[in-house]
Amino acid sequence: MRVVHYLNQFFGGVGGEEQAGLPPEIRPGTVGPGRLLEQALGDGSHVVTTIICGDNYAAENVQEVTAMVTQQVKEAQAELLVAGPCFQAGRYGTAAGAVCAAVQDNLGIPAITAMSGENPGVDLYRESIYIVDSGDDVSRMRGVLAETARLGNKLVGQGVIGRPADEGYFSQGKLRSEFVENTAARRLTGMLLSKMRGEAFEAEVPIKSIDAVPAPPPVPDMSRATVAIVTDGGLVPKGNPDRIPRAFAQVWGAYPIEDIESLRAGEYEVAHGGYDNRPVEQDPHRLVPVDVLRQMERDGLVGKLHPEFLSTTGNSNPLENSRRMGREMAARLIEAGVDSVILTST
Repeated sequence: MRVVHYLNQFFGGVGGEEQAGLPPEIRPGTVGPGRLLEQALGDGSHVVTTIICGDNYAAENVQEVTAMVTQQVKEAQAELLVAGPCFQAGRYGTAAGAVCAAVQDNLGIPAITAMSGENPGVDLYRESIYIVDSGDDVSRMRGVLAETARLGNKLVGQGVIGRPADEGYFSQGKLRSEFVENTAARRLTGMLLSKMRGEAFEAEVPIKSIDAVPAPPPVPDMSRATVAIVTDGGLVPKGNPDRIPRAFAQVWGAYPIEDIESLRAGEYEVAHGGYDNRPVEQDPHRLVPVDVLRQMERDGLVGKLHPEFLSTTGNSNPLENSRRMGREMAARLIEAGVDSVILTST
């Protein structure tokens, strides 16, 4: 079996965060964990090509990177693409999921990756590709690659893929018919009785719930409150100094507006895909209403406007990643003494 292996700059042995902007490099044979992968795949299987790409470069050039990897897999006449393992590395996981999905969709060749359940790549790609649960511990590399290789061999051989709990991959939300001993009525009754007795039971259709966020108490006196503007619509100063990508953003920025009465067209741009950016670039107040809040300051309706606005891109952002950025933003605003936030979106 001919295999192509995708790695980020760290696992590819190029460097750490200082090399995150590295464009894709193509190397023959195995690199780093590819040697363990080749051993796990068994006799007759070879990693013929390794592709190494920096996490930032992949996040900011998704279409270019996925097209390049797809072409390399085609030219290598590969039968399997393996990306990672990525563990908790979010940008790495997002890129690995993207290249696997692209190769599967465009070439019909099996692709597989591995990452932690907290990795945003899981939420983005679990329904379209097989993602082995790597856990958080990088020292499990050998075992994770063995699980990845086992499932990869099954995919190439078109073997029967069992349930996620049995095979070690994240659930894809698929329901499969199978013969069982008890009828649906008996199974349902058994679950109901277990629930009434307080016993553990497993539903046949798992329901993913999202914890409700309680509304905070109202601000007692807005005329004395410090108000901040936060947006997930991607407004940034011209040049995008924090290099916030147009999708799958892992970072956010804080931009000064102290002593600024209004935001001028031409001084700002939008780092956000999925909507027509031109109206906002023509008038940034459509997304970050500094002009209205300055008037409210003068009218005594709010105490003062916080001297910076916070911005990121909400496009295609997994829930866990959004929560992390939200916590980081909230910590900054609380430390600055902000009382209330106006959150704007696209």
